[in-house]
Amino acid sequence: MTITLHKGDLPAGLSFGSSVAVDTEAMGLNNLRDRLCLVQLSAGDGNAHLVQFEAGQYDCPNLKKLLGDNSVTKIFHFARFDVSIIKHYLGIECRPLYCTKIASTLSRTYTDRHSLRELCRELLGVELNKQQQSSDWGQATLTEDQKIYAANDVLHLHGLKAKLDVMLAREGRMELAQSVIDFIPVRATLDLEGWPELDIFAH
Repeated sequence: MTITLHKGDLPAGLSFGSSVAVDTEAMGLNNLRDRLCLVQLSAGDGNAHLVQFEAGQYDCPNLKKLLGDNSVTKIFHFARFDVSIIKHYLGIECRPLYCTKIASTLSRTYTDRHSLRELCRELLGVELNKQQQSSDWGQATLTEDQKIYAANDVLHLHGLKAKLDVMLAREGRMELAQSVIDFIPVRATLDLEGWPELDIFAH
């Protein structure tokens, strides 16, 4: 595994192929308050690229080009959060996309455990260490443990997608899953516009 840290943007010419695993780290879970600190990416090749941002410094044309490329599928876990914070801070709407949490919820109906850690454990036999989840992602120099944690959040998403797609197809829910996933950018916009919890479909 190789982890490469980039300050402010990806280098020009870096290719991730037809699909890229994406995750983010922020100062908290409120996208309107807590700034975006890091975007992690992987081509599914066992390597990870981390793009670190200073406060207010989001001029990253190469990263924005990748995330806005309609020919590249962006794979997330719990895409609702990441798509929202990317739109808020980078001004990019991620399409097309895939969400392993949505896929898991619709295919693994025998459990209510759909965290990335649980998925990696059951489907891939991989144990993730989540100790750095609540660490300070805004500090100027990330620790090696933070880098490894951030990388692990994207290194396994391609493998999970492959496993979950088989399960979705087996249960006849592939089209339903894709329809729900396609709605995520709209759900993210509702979050940013002030409707994070209200069910707008309720009576």
